[in-house]
Amino acid sequence: MGLWNKLTNELIDIIQWTDDTSDTMLYRFYRPDNEIKNGAQLVVREGQAAAFVNEGQLADVFFPGTYTLTTQNIPILSKLRGWKYGFDSPFKAEVYFVSTRLFTNRKWGTPNPIMLRDAEFGMVRLRAFGTFAVRVKYPPVFLRELVGTNARFTLDDIEGQLRDLVTTRFSDAVGGSKIAALDLAGQYGQLADLVTGKIQPEFASFGLEIVKLLIENISLPPEVEAAMDKRTSMGVIGDLKAYSQYQTGNAIGDAANNPGGLAGAGAGLGARFAVAQQMGQAMNAAPNVTPPPIPGNASASFFAVIDGKQAGPFDPAQLQQNLAAGKLTPGTLVWQPGMEQWIAASKVPALASILASVPPPIPK
Repeated sequence: MGLWNKLTNELIDIIQWTDDTSDTMLYRFYRPDNEIKNGAQLVVREGQAAAFVNEGQLADVFFPGTYTLTTQNIPILSKLRGWKYGFDSPFKAEVYFVSTRLFTNRKWGTPNPIMLRDAEFGMVRLRAFGTFAVRVKYPPVFLRELVGTNARFTLDDIEGQLRDLVTTRFSDAVGGSKIAALDLAGQYGQLADLVTGKIQPEFASFGLEIVKLLIENISLPPEVEAAMDKRTSMGVIGDLKAYSQYQTGNAIGDAANNPGGLAGAGAGLGARFAVAQQMGQAMNAAPNVTPPPIPGNASASFFAVIDGKQAGPFDPAQLQQNLAAGKLTPGTLVWQPGMEQWIAASKVPALASILASVPPPIPK
């Protein structure tokens, strides 16, 4: 059995990798004792690269094509091994195949809410998720930085790290963009480009390239979404006063149309007429006009400025007493609720009867 394996190994002179998985990024070609014969055929398919490693040191890298392995097309390996005139006997070297195809639909998302200072809502918490696509762009860097001596390296071995990088740079981009929370939905593309620009150098340090990053959703806290819904409703309603009048008219009309209600037919007609009259007055009246206050009410109390100080309130009888005592005169400043400012007592019609009861001065 050992002789058969040896003979079989001697006949194998094609080095290739047919990938039947969807997540393998690197595969080390298996060959007993890693022996490669002079003139062996290397087949590198589209979406692949092949790298030779001699005693732990990276040598030649091949891209799609078919190669006959001689000293002419493996110059680095030939130099490392000191082949000046070619080689006749088999040599030992490790061959790594790297998948350079695009790995799509890789998920990312914020495990915890992102704190954001918003100009309108203050401190808000955001959650976001999306997808990205990645591929190996620099096979030598990828081999040195991530693979080591692994015989097989899959996307699962690095995806957690890549996802954390995307999430962290997304948080930085959102915080630094100063985009209002209400405007984020219209800025997905801009944010995605911003994150891609920030993260591309970090992916390149692993020999990788992020090809496309998508933001599928940015969600706001429930209380902020409720505030947005209310604002949208107010925008749809428009003039709140007109809307309230319209709603009142409909409600009264429905009550009048209820046969079992107190309105009845006659009351329903009266209610409709009253609503129509109210809406007509509202349309004809000047908006936000408040009638002026009544200048004075004799039955109400007054404050007065006596001896330079505010005194009172005084009812009509007390005003009469102050008048008789000479403390209240037509020029005394008075005020009562409803008046805009202090005015002379002689200018208040309600005090005319009290001031008239004072006899004129005694003739000299």
